[in-house]
Amino acid sequence: MAAASDEWSEQAKRHLKATLKRHGVGYAELGKRLTDMGLPENDSSIAMKINRGAFPAWWLFAVMRAIGAHTLHLG
Repeated sequence: MAAASDEWSEQAKRHLKATLKRHGVGYAELGKRLTDMGLPENDSSIAMKINRGAFPAWWLFAVMRAIGAHTLHLG
């Protein structure tokens, strides 16, 4: 079971990193945007969440909105 969840975590991490790159948003800028939305974050806390590959769905949705990504494609 752990192997399957590890695969999903890795996929979540890769997807989010690629989405940030496509939108030209780094961790520091994302932290500012999330903080402006009332969700205090900084580049270190963001890096930890993303590199761990385990973050709540609500946080993913907030990140997507903060960077202006309106769709989530699961290929």
